[in-house]
Amino acid sequence: MEVEAGKTYLLRIINAALNDELFFAIAGHNMTVVEVDAVYTKPFTTQAILIAPGQTTNVLLQANQAPNRYFMASRSFMDVPIPVDNKTATGILQYKGIPNTILPILPQLPASNDTSFALSYNKKLKSLNLPQYPANVPLKVDRKLFYTIGLGQNACPTCLNGTQLVASLNNISFVMPPIGLLQSHYFNISGVFRTDFPDRPPTPFNYTGAPLTANLRTAVGTRLSKIAFNSTVELVLQDTNLLTVESHPFHLHGYNFFVVGTGIGNFNPAKDPAKYNLVDPIERNTVGVPTGGWTAIRFRADNPGVWFMHCHLEVHTGWGLKTAFVVEDGPGKDQTILPPPKDLPPC
Repeated sequence: MEVEAGKTYLLRIINAALNDELFFAIAGHNMTVVEVDAVYTKPFTTQAILIAPGQTTNVLLQANQAPNRYFMASRSFMDVPIPVDNKTATGILQYKGIPNTILPILPQLPASNDTSFALSYNKKLKSLNLPQYPANVPLKVDRKLFYTIGLGQNACPTCLNGTQLVASLNNISFVMPPIGLLQSHYFNISGVFRTDFPDRPPTPFNYTGAPLTANLRTAVGTRLSKIAFNSTVELVLQDTNLLTVESHPFHLHGYNFFVVGTGIGNFNPAKDPAKYNLVDPIERNTVGVPTGGWTAIRFRADNPGVWFMHCHLEVHTGWGLKTAFVVEDGPGKDQTILPPPKDLPPC
């Protein structure tokens, strides 16, 4: 990437990795974060950004350093002892007129297990909350949900050692249906899914204590949660110690949401909501649940349909770490699901 000294550049950064949260930095240069997940954020300057699979971040880069060649570099963030490809990927930022023979300078990326940087970076993300870009955070909550995130092992006669790894929300591993969820909902096809996904885990426990390695079986099924149209929802996503704690980037289709709170350890419903940011929380569509911690989001269910929510780590999604919301139609003409196009191919 060639730049001219004195100019400012807008970089649109997308994490297209399937299974890695990534640090990204440019040697010798600070970046000003201005937009996250296609939503403007209060600008702040940082030496590196953290970006999860599927997330987008726009930054301003000032070409204000000594003309030279500088490495742009990225590597995985993983703060638990799980093997990842820890190679550093690089590109080159080169000032105009500098010959290609000069060896680029490497940036100082955060350590691959730098939890403190990750938490600090995410705390800096806030909405603009200006008259033209208001932060319309739901202050009154109609439905409170609490979902635990866990790994597990289910019986599998054809698998090595007779077991297979699975992942679950509230101890339910999602099973993909033979018919599309939206199709079956729109045409009222019975037997494809159930709408009894539990609002909270069936058995409370110390979610973030010593790793649990026994009784790791999960329920399996295509179970969804039905949400009333235009109701306000608060969802707390809680990481757990089933096999191991781990950071999970969660994505919700069909909606942006406000990240009103996050913390390390077990969510405390009596104390933690008092620390929520209900003034200018960041609005986004994918959020990282910290390792051994929790994240609280809020949104208004004003988009009818069937909307997946899943971990954006591809391997975890494949293991069943997902569910979906059935948002009911509203009373208005423009508040109901549109019919499928006539040329829509069947699933």
